[in-house]
Amino acid sequence: MSSVAVIDYGMGNLHSIAKALQHADPSALVQISANPNEILQADRVVFPGVGAMRDCMQALAQTGLDAVIKTVAQEKPFLGICLGMQALLSDSEENGLTECLGIFPGHVVRFPENLQDNQGQRLKIPHMGWNQVQQVAHPLWQNIPQDSRFYFVHSYYAQPDQADPALVVGTAQYPSPFACALAKNNIFAVQFHPEKSQHVGLQLLKNFLAWDGHY
Repeated sequence: MSSVAVIDYGMGNLHSIAKALQHADPSALVQISANPNEILQADRVVFPGVGAMRDCMQALAQTGLDAVIKTVAQEKPFLGICLGMQALLSDSEENGLTECLGIFPGHVVRFPENLQDNQGQRLKIPHMGWNQVQQVAHPLWQNIPQDSRFYFVHSYYAQPDQADPALVVGTAQYPSPFACALAKNNIFAVQFHPEKSQHVGLQLLKNFLAWDGHY
């Protein structure tokens, strides 16, 4: 039986993602856990999150889960979601400048004010709702059609280091393209919420639960 740990550091709708994982694979053992040993022993790890980056990083540091994440992100299939994706980068503009985990080189930046679509209509911040994702080949996109729509809620987005363009395996537009999926080795991270993205989100979670971490 495959086990998956959903990291509990006090931020994020953990029961929603745990329920979606269980639905994607009823045979999986899904644990919501703040226990470092349980997380380290799980076959797969999910790092979700919503809220402010400074609060996230403080909570991780206070619990010692920042070191746990850095360890498991080198060892086993690892999925970052929303704030859990952003925290993998070097730093974030949010709350002034917040140092992040530095697993992916790059920065988290805020959408500019006064964004407009092609018709000149003002785009709201946060970017909230359904948006198409343009995929770059990766095992976690299996059986998900190109340009499928996923559900987003965010005001900040990842801007990975241009020296390593292979990190970006998914983009969306608001109105310019931005990275919404990053991958390297056994890590896959998304800005959107697969647990809120209906059948394509469940398919991505199903793919993750079957993934051996090779890319």
